[in-house]
Amino acid sequence: MTDQNDVTYGSYLKVDELLALQQCRSADPETGRPEHDETLFIIIHQIYELWFKQVLHELDNFVLNLNQDRPHRGGHSLKRVLKIFKTLVAQLDVLETMTPLEFASFRSFLASASGFQSAQFRELEFLLGQKSTEHAQRFAANPREHANLTRRFEDPTVWDAFVRFLSRQGFAIPPEVLSRDVTQPVGPADQVQAALIQVYQTDPALSDLCEALTDLDEGVQEWRYRHVMMVQRTIGMKMGTGGSEGAAYLRTTLFNPVFPDLWAIRSVF
Repeated sequence: MTDQNDVTYGSYLKVDELLALQQCRSADPETGRPEHDETLFIIIHQIYELWFKQVLHELDNFVLNLNQDRPHRGGHSLKRVLKIFKTLVAQLDVLETMTPLEFASFRSFLASASGFQSAQFRELEFLLGQKSTEHAQRFAANPREHANLTRRFEDPTVWDAFVRFLSRQGFAIPPEVLSRDVTQPVGPADQVQAALIQVYQTDPALSDLCEALTDLDEGVQEWRYRHVMMVQRTIGMKMGTGGSEGAAYLRTTLFNPVFPDLWAIRSVF
């Protein structure tokens, strides 16, 4: 058993282990040292994975509290997620200090590695309702990642938890929405939109929660847009690493809201 007096900042946070994780693959042919900008590239993406882990943690807590009819506690986690997404976008400013020439100096060493392979970001997409069997199968070679994605694929989404909560609060959510196949993408529904309009007209607290979910949707879309522009700024329209289509693929993900009903009602008021 560890003596509490032996716990230090470094040992608690595993700083030595953390700082050993930035292992560059490039090497200057003259000096043997890694290319200067590879360290930044690794650190930024490792930080992204840590933030994705926290976002999943917070959204799971949000869903748990909705399922237990405690929207105020869940709303606190949602507020935190919104702040994290602002941070994710801001980190792109740092990455964009790397010029195309600087990225090209080590890009070949990435080999088949690609951000397209981020299992945690796919988990986040699934949790928000953007599910795909094709994406899940891409991770079949990694048992942990595949198990996590399979669970997310089969579990209800954030939106499912929200509309079920609204139903328990007395709002008219149609049975086919409450019992829908949760493995399918979330789509718009006229009757859900009618219930949301009633929420805005009669329940200020719940309308604030709707606005927070809209903020989350907008935050995801903002991050996607900035990510596309960062990739295009860095490699133009070249193919991405790992055989991905790079910016061309990323552009197809733009302007696809995760909560379409919250956007559909905007023209009603």
